[in-house]
Amino acid sequence: MTTALEQARAFFHQGVAAYEAGRLEQAERDFAAALALAPGRPSVLTNLGAVRLKLGRLQEALDLLEEALAAEPDNLEAVSHAAVASAELGRIDRAVVLFQRAVALDPARPMVWTQLGQALKEAGRATEAAAAFREALARGGDASLNAFYLAALTGEAAPRNAPRAYVEALFDNYAAAFDQHLVAGLGYDAPNRLLRPLADEGVQVRHALDLGCGTGLCGPLLRPLAQRVTGVDLSQAMLDRARATGAYDELVQADAAAFLAGTGDRHDLVVAADVFIYIGALDEVFAGVAARMQPGGLFLFSVEEPAHDEPELALRVSLRYAHAEPYVRRLADAHGFTVEALARAPVRHDQQVAIPGLYVRLRRNGG
Repeated sequence: MTTALEQARAFFHQGVAAYEAGRLEQAERDFAAALALAPGRPSVLTNLGAVRLKLGRLQEALDLLEEALAAEPDNLEAVSHAAVASAELGRIDRAVVLFQRAVALDPARPMVWTQLGQALKEAGRATEAAAAFREALARGGDASLNAFYLAALTGEAAPRNAPRAYVEALFDNYAAAFDQHLVAGLGYDAPNRLLRPLADEGVQVRHALDLGCGTGLCGPLLRPLAQRVTGVDLSQAMLDRARATGAYDELVQADAAAFLAGTGDRHDLVVAADVFIYIGALDEVFAGVAARMQPGGLFLFSVEEPAHDEPELALRVSLRYAHAEPYVRRLADAHGFTVEALARAPVRHDQQVAIPGLYVRLRRNGG
C-alpha cells in the first residue's frame, strides 16, 4: 500500500516537472497536495511559496516561505524567495535582512548581490547599495544593469540609455497595478495635458503613433483624433492591457528607436507621454520620428526637468532620466522641428513632492 509520504513525494515531483515546464497552476495544485499529505516539510513549503510568488500572490507566498525558514533558517532558496516577496510587498527592512542572509549563505551568486543593492537603495542606504552593485559586477553580474544602478547612485559614468532588460522587466511587473498607482497614487496626468489641447482645437490626423503606449492611457484620447492609431511598447504585459482599451488598430512590442528605424509607415502625430524618462539620450528617437513624420506633423512628449545643479541629460537616483529645455531645443532644431509650445508643470508626485517637468509640442518643418 502506498504511504502518505510516498504519495506526497509523487505529487512533489509532479509539481517540480510542472513548474519547470511553466505550468504554474498545475505546479501549485501538485505542491499543495504534497503539503496536505506531508505538512510542514520545508522543501514543499519552499516550492509552493515559489510558485505563489510567481503567480503574484505575495502574502500567501511569504507566509509559506517564512514557515519553511522557521524550520530551516539556512534554506537558501526559501531565504531568496522570501526576500523577493518581502521587497515586492514593500517590507524593505525585512528584504534587506533576508538578502544579506542569502549572500552570506552563497556569496557567488551575482543576482542576489544585485537584489541586495536594490533593497538597500530602497531603504535609503546608498553607500551600502553601491557596494552591493560593485560586488555584483565583480562576481560576473549583468554589466549593463549593475553599472546603470551604480551610476544612478554615484553619478559615475552614467550610461546614455537605460538597459532594455531593466525597462522591459520593470513594466512587465508593474502592468497590473500601473493605472491605479500612476494616476491615483502619483497624480499623473500627462496624456490629458498633451492631448486635450488637440481635441479642443479640432485637430484631425490620418495616423497617430503612441510611443511607449504602456497600458493605453493615451489611446482613448487619440482615438477621436486619428483614423489609425498604433501603439508601441517594450512590455508585452503592458500591451496586453492596452489592447483591452479597444483604442488601437495595431500594437507592437518593440524598442521605440528600433521601431521607428524599421517601420515603413508615416505618421502625422506622435505622442510619448512619460516615456523618455526611461530611455535617456533621445538622438535616435528624434531622428526616427523626423524620418517617419509627415511635414507639418506634431510630436508631443513630456520629460522630467533636471534641477539647476544637474546636467542637461541626468540619470537620477530614481533610475529615471531628466532632460533640460536647452537639450530638447537643440534636438528639435537638429532634426527639423519647430517648438510650438513648451510648458512647465509637474509630471507626477513622488513621496508627495511634485516632480517638475516639461510638456513639449513640436511641429515638423516643411508643412
